[in-house]
Amino acid sequence: MQAGEIEDQGSDRDFVASLEKGLLVIEAFDSNRPRLTLSDVAKLTGITRAAARRYLLTLTRLNYADFDGRYFTLNPRILRLGYAYLSSASLSARVQPFLEQISEATGESSSAAILDGDDIVYIARSATRRIMSIGLGVGSRLPAYCTSLGRAILAYQPEDVIAAYLQRVRLEARTPKTVTDKTEFRVVLEATRAQGYALVNEELEFGLRSIAVPVIQKSGQVTIALNLSAQAGRVSADEMRERYLPSLSAAGESLRYML
Repeated sequence: MQAGEIEDQGSDRDFVASLEKGLLVIEAFDSNRPRLTLSDVAKLTGITRAAARRYLLTLTRLNYADFDGRYFTLNPRILRLGYAYLSSASLSARVQPFLEQISEATGESSSAAILDGDDIVYIARSATRRIMSIGLGVGSRLPAYCTSLGRAILAYQPEDVIAAYLQRVRLEARTPKTVTDKTEFRVVLEATRAQGYALVNEELEFGLRSIAVPVIQKSGQVTIALNLSAQAGRVSADEMRERYLPSLSAAGESLRYML
């Protein structure tokens, strides 16, 4: 639908044309058009450049989109608009079978998450047992800095994104083992990227150890990660690398061609 078709709705006093135009702007982006200029959006939606500019800058200000000076791209925060659907289909449905396979092969809980602001948000989960003091499910949020999922995603972000994150976030100690020094945290992210996975030992919660891998999309971007968590008393860090990392890596490699 383009702007001209919106006029047909004008007789309905309950119809908000400006909202539909905003949704048209969002829908202009897809897997074939992940990056669009202002002119692209105006042409695809049929609205004026001035209107397209207002909608795009509003989305950017609300952190639903990013702007590099020429191109606009949607931000993972946009998933907030569709979590009801996401929970029952779409991305979570594509990821869930892989998590089930990982849990079946290892006997441990596995999860998938995206980065939303300074937190990770769980989009799919296969829990074999409860190993945390809090229950986790689709939509649960945790700080990115002290989770393997968060580090696996952060490590693959552009330098300016990492710098901005470290400038605004406070690395609070969740346990005595939590990395709270920002210089040290940068080193951790560099090591994560170099080795291709993140391993967190009781930094989020005592007794919890987790390992995560990024899902590197065909574009080279990383917006989602997969992890496996276990009780630290049962599974050593070396065992996680040797026994569990291969299953995670294989799932991540398969998923990159499906996202």
